[in-house]
Amino acid sequence: MKDTEKLEAEGALLVLVRDMDVEVSDVVRFLSLARRLGRGSLRRAEKCLVVGETELRRRGKTVTFERAVEVALEDRSGRRKRTLNDLRYVARRFIKRCPELAKRRVRTIRTEECMAWINEAFSTPSQRRKARTALSGIFSSAIRHGWCADNPVRRVPVPRVTEQRIPILTREEEERLMEVSRNYEGGICLPAVATMLYAGVRPHEVARLTWEQVHLDERVISILPEHSKTGGARHVTIQEPLAQVLGLVCQQKRPAATQKLCPPNWVRHWGELHRVAGWHARHGTCWRPDVLRHTFATRFLKVCRSYHLLQVEMGHRSSELLRTRYIGL
Repeated sequence: MKDTEKLEAEGALLVLVRDMDVEVSDVVRFLSLARRLGRGSLRRAEKCLVVGETELRRRGKTVTFERAVEVALEDRSGRRKRTLNDLRYVARRFIKRCPELAKRRVRTIRTEECMAWINEAFSTPSQRRKARTALSGIFSSAIRHGWCADNPVRRVPVPRVTEQRIPILTREEEERLMEVSRNYEGGICLPAVATMLYAGVRPHEVARLTWEQVHLDERVISILPEHSKTGGARHVTIQEPLAQVLGLVCQQKRPAATQKLCPPNWVRHWGELHRVAGWHARHGTCWRPDVLRHTFATRFLKVCRSYHLLQVEMGHRSSELLRTRYIGL
């Protein structure tokens, strides 16, 4: 470059600096950065500027964690009420124990922070595993809406949970529970109790069952997809003990097809039935929530000798859980 051209360039640069109202040192630093990024190529330097500006715009498109939770719930509006309540509970627990999380932008949240929040808000491995799943779902929704680039929870190690075997009812306890169910308020709880004990249907599934789903002639109970825990439909076999109970109830009371197996205020009646049958915390005999399902699984396996058949009846995706936790041998 000739001397005259250098003078003209320096003059133009001074005019530009004056019009932009910036320091010469800032301009020099910016040009040095552009030269380094461009590696001697002006076109490459321009491309770096464009890409950087695009990335800044992308980073600006985000929401707070609080808003991300709201949208995650909206995205899952068709899910079961219990699923939504679980997600709400986990999110509220996070925000209560870690207040700084509520207003954090989801795009700025890192894996190590997620791990720390999970450990802070929840104390047991099973709770932390559930919290990790819920938190991952919130970030998955944020990714779909373009509010963050990746899911930081995926890199959080899954808490290891050691499954404990759940004891089953003894024959005496089983007979006492059925006797109390027959006598309690005219037997209003008997169909539901017998279905859990003799068919292994989950408590939440029983609470949704109607008599329309009970097919005594075909010896099956139809569990609808929207009623099951895993979201899949299945047929549960009505074994002989359950057939006797349900058949007698149908003969005596002739319930309507739309009537539920469980009576109104089922939760209250079920808790009172426990107490009457002898399970009470004051006496050191607490009721174990899954004991009827586990009792059925153990009794069924002793008769049919097939994990595959039991898996179908229970509605499990595999027999692994049956082998490690369910069978009270």
